[in-house]
Amino acid sequence: MSNHEILLSVQGVNKRFGGLQALSEVGLEIRKGEIYGLIGPNGAGKTTFFNVITGLYTPDSGEFRLAGTAYQPTAVHEVARAGIARTFQNIRLFGDMTALENVMVGRHVRTKAGVIGAILRPASVRREEEEVEDMAHDLLEYVGIGKYANFTARNLSYGHQRRLEIARALATEPKLLALDEPAAGMNATEKVELRGLLDKIRSDGRTILLIEHDVKLVMGLCNRLTVLDYGKVIAQGLPQEVQNNPAVIEAYLGTSAH
Repeated sequence: MSNHEILLSVQGVNKRFGGLQALSEVGLEIRKGEIYGLIGPNGAGKTTFFNVITGLYTPDSGEFRLAGTAYQPTAVHEVARAGIARTFQNIRLFGDMTALENVMVGRHVRTKAGVIGAILRPASVRREEEEVEDMAHDLLEYVGIGKYANFTARNLSYGHQRRLEIARALATEPKLLALDEPAAGMNATEKVELRGLLDKIRSDGRTILLIEHDVKLVMGLCNRLTVLDYGKVIAQGLPQEVQNNPAVIEAYLGTSAH
């Protein structure tokens, strides 16, 4: 499958909160198999855009297509079922559940057993539960924390909790993995390990949308970028093009490119 095939196309997104225009005619196109970066200064609208495309916020306007099919980001679970899985800037794990259980919970959007099946537990439901558990073990190994499967989430290190969030998102079998500042709070070693994991996920054919404040990480990892400032797109393109864009330099440094 060509890497140039458009996986996510978002056009004309507007979002207002009272008198604040948080997003103004924002659009981007993400190709299959790439890591796409979304960057900008604090308050630029990155997380608002993230919340819109993943169903947490309802946009005032906009057109959304995932793998060629129109979708409306009106509910988080519907967006997850459509094929977009996300993590959050502030870790949102079930702290009293094990790492394994956290990943299994992420799989619920793809399971078939309903309420009656969960109560009666026929052979088909038990089989499905075993398959989900096996898959969860495999994903924990994949992100490098397999030996912590039976640790409660709150007892994992910060870096391992970040990896667990990624494993849980991957359990939904997403077309697009949307990561909101996965390197936030990590030390230098953890960031290097995270970069290796994200590179592996891309090499295995996954597509990633990445919000990240660590510009060095973004520039070294992303195929293409969009830069937001005050809710508007000010630059799009390859990392080197974006890095040398005068509007981007001014937005980050608060001065002209000179």
